[in-house]
Amino acid sequence: MRATLERSNLLKSLNHVHRVVERRNTIPILSNVLLRATGSTLTLKATDLDLEILETVQADVGRAGATTVPAHMLYDIVRKLPDGSEVVLETSADGQTLSVRSGRSNFSLQMLPESDFPDLTTGEFPVRFTLPASSFKTLIDRTQFAISTEETRYYLNGIYLHTPTIEGRTVLRAVATDGHRLARAQTVVPAGAEGMPGVIIPRKTVGEIQKLLENSDEAATIEISDTKIRVTFGPVVLTSKLIDGTFPDYARVIPQGNDKLLKVDRGSFTAAVDRVSTIASERGRAVKLALSSEGRLALTVNNPDSGSATEELDVDYDSDPIDIGFNSRYLLDISAQLKTDTALFRLADPGSPTLIQDDGDEDALYVLMPMRV
Repeated sequence: MRATLERSNLLKSLNHVHRVVERRNTIPILSNVLLRATGSTLTLKATDLDLEILETVQADVGRAGATTVPAHMLYDIVRKLPDGSEVVLETSADGQTLSVRSGRSNFSLQMLPESDFPDLTTGEFPVRFTLPASSFKTLIDRTQFAISTEETRYYLNGIYLHTPTIEGRTVLRAVATDGHRLARAQTVVPAGAEGMPGVIIPRKTVGEIQKLLENSDEAATIEISDTKIRVTFGPVVLTSKLIDGTFPDYARVIPQGNDKLLKVDRGSFTAAVDRVSTIASERGRAVKLALSSEGRLALTVNNPDSGSATEELDVDYDSDPIDIGFNSRYLLDISAQLKTDTALFRLADPGSPTLIQDDGDEDALYVLMPMRV
């Protein structure tokens, strides 16, 4: 194999694929990136057996072929080469090493045969649809923060993607929860997605999709089977196993009868929570919200070890007075996802979950469990 390509193009592709590779591997081939040169392209592929990323980049191929070399080492080499340089990748005559040359720099990396490299992409994907990058990014950004990290409840370690029909309208909906908070976002169902099985996309896969979407304006093609999801953005193809579990009936925890309505300026509220939470303990992070019927909100934090903090805000509220506590970190996470200037809180009592959403936006909502304060 012999291929020549721009350092910037190679680095961009390696940046995408090398993140999948775990730094500690008991299976040596999983530490490597697969390089395959054919026609006028170089294809790079990396996997951890649960997630696989493949990317194709333009290259001047002098000799077709394929091999695998250590992913993180190749990434570090290319990253440290000068901007604007050309990189030549060439396998040795004895098939033992890959030469990486650029200018006066020459590196020789040990290879493992490409025939040993696993392949996740086999199998049928009966569901296929296209989603604008902005819509996909919104679904993920507005829900991923609520994914559980508790390994015992593995079925909560991802985003639940499904297509419910609500009052005659079918939507593509993403849901995540860790038992303390729930995030739900939805968009118009794209053609081809109707009737798809509900799937749970693992947390690591969600993180990789989120990073790929940061620099992509292209529509994403999404393919789903019973056990896998495949997402294609231009030259990048991501394939992942799905979480094999049943997502709980989240609709049961979304409160329906919360009749105490609070409207507050989102920016002022977020800044106030951030300020008073400076005093909160790392363990508790509790902030108390005291609402009076005169439209006054007092935020209070008491920490026996370091002191107390209080801040007042003028709000739109005319129901019975209520004192309720929340984890300040969770409040800030939710506030960061709200898009309008006004945040809407629907409260019931100090021991019941609260519903939070943008004023006038039905496509995203958040449920937050209270804390004792």
